[in-house]
Amino acid sequence: MPRLSLLALHGNGGGGFRFARLAPHLPGDLLFHAPTLPGFGGRPADPQLTSLAAYAQTLVAELDSLPRPRVLLGHGIGGSLALEFLQHHATEVDGVILHAPVGAHLERRLFPRLMNLPGARGLGQWLFASPLTRPLFRRLLFSRPVPPDFLNRFFEEYGRCESFGQMFDLITAEWFAGLRPVEIPAVLLWGERERVLSASQLPAFERLLPLAESRLIPDWDHFPMIEQPEEYTREISFLARHLVQ
Repeated sequence: MPRLSLLALHGNGGGGFRFARLAPHLPGDLLFHAPTLPGFGGRPADPQLTSLAAYAQTLVAELDSLPRPRVLLGHGIGGSLALEFLQHHATEVDGVILHAPVGAHLERRLFPRLMNLPGARGLGQWLFASPLTRPLFRRLLFSRPVPPDFLNRFFEEYGRCESFGQMFDLITAEWFAGLRPVEIPAVLLWGERERVLSASQLPAFERLLPLAESRLIPDWDHFPMIEQPEEYTREISFLARHLVQ
């Protein structure tokens, strides 16, 4: 029987499918749940979700079906949503793992600034999803072999992501500046080979999670759950158990 629940939140453009390669490696004592958020991965958007707080509220029902202890794992904007969730519902979980979360230095980072230009979000989403540009983005995002069928779905999901552009309206420098510190057992997880979100952002998140332990994994890029699923599963399983001991 599972003795620990882990709810995993995906990043922008995709859905819970991004964690699918973990399935063969999950230990028997871990109940792993990776939902696809409304508006992502082909799931219809919910017009009532107009704030990160509203998205965070949807996670309460997801957690209700999971036995305690519960750990929340957020990757990319999933980490942003986890931070918002902790502002309102921290007592619903027993620990949190933020893996390369989004929120720090948004006013300085090039990609978020580009996505605020007129028409850039639609164009950017099309470029990620298009078969024509897939070889380029494969080289930019992945440095290890990944099964072609998995990669095709990974990029195709960008084209079905109704909430892609909305995230740039909700996850802003102003939003991040308004977050208050939360004292909860936590881990800030980053890859040393990360090319999407620099580990130099770590101190900004350490201020928000004063009990957090920071871990840098030497050979991880941005998507180790896809490139190195066995190693990723082993790491997050260890960390989740560590947080609830």
